[in-house]
Amino acid sequence: MPSKFLTFTAVVARMAVLLPAFAGLSLAFSCQSPDNGERPETGIVLDSLVMRVAIPSSQMNKVFNANVILPDGYYEDSTANFYPVVYLLHGYSGNYANWYERVPNLPELASRYDLIIVTPEGNYNSWYFDSPLDSTQRFFTYISLEVPRYIDAHFRTFSNARNRAIAGLSMGGHGALSIAMARPEGFSMAGSMSGVVDLTSMAEKLEVKDHLGEYAADTLLWQQHSVLHIAAEQRTFPELIFDCGTSDEFIDANRKLNELLRTRGVAHTFIERPGNHDWLYWQEAVEVQLAFFARRFSRG
Repeated sequence: MPSKFLTFTAVVARMAVLLPAFAGLSLAFSCQSPDNGERPETGIVLDSLVMRVAIPSSQMNKVFNANVILPDGYYEDSTANFYPVVYLLHGYSGNYANWYERVPNLPELASRYDLIIVTPEGNYNSWYFDSPLDSTQRFFTYISLEVPRYIDAHFRTFSNARNRAIAGLSMGGHGALSIAMARPEGFSMAGSMSGVVDLTSMAEKLEVKDHLGEYAADTLLWQQHSVLHIAAEQRTFPELIFDCGTSDEFIDANRKLNELLRTRGVAHTFIERPGNHDWLYWQEAVEVQLAFFARRFSRG
């Protein structure tokens, strides 16, 4: 299947509605076990449509921040509509706040496409694995199960895979594809921006061994956590879109995944265009991917 490029083509909120919805959350979280030393704040309004929430993980016995970005009609809608959700994962050495800080027009995009955007915490270098070595690093389960469960319980979402997508940049892109391919019952679509990485060839550079151990000690374990290996073995796929800059060091791995999926007859969208492994590229890429998801959400 040939590659293709897809392009698709105010903010007023009633804050009186916002505050009561979160009035009881501080009490709920006060019963949680101690977190990682930085007690996340709950229900903090950053903007009329952007809210910082704290999402607990029973798996890791911690609480982590996330930003929730709402469409402008969320508090104006007298019919109490429900919304699809896109989860955006941050990259290596980043945190949950990166997406909103670096792409401040995300509220505009959420409103344009009438969806909710959630940017959860993935830790400095978790790679969104469930580490077999460290029980405090179980971000595969956190992102794939615990975060959506919280969001569905506290916001008006369509709580099904059909209306749920996940994407990310760099490490987050690798995590998004890995999670959605491993759990297509949880996400109907997945996207990666510069995130297809051949982990087995980056054993020393990416600190993956912190979570999986030395590569030479268990090569099969490493392969099982690589998106390229998952794609080679997977039978059921979500809709996939991934892209990478032609000057990015990960371009070869992205091309390899494109060819692997094409050979297997898996429908997907792959984009490569001039660009590097940086925010200038991702600021443009996220608009394309959100438009891609929105078009498919609108199918109903």
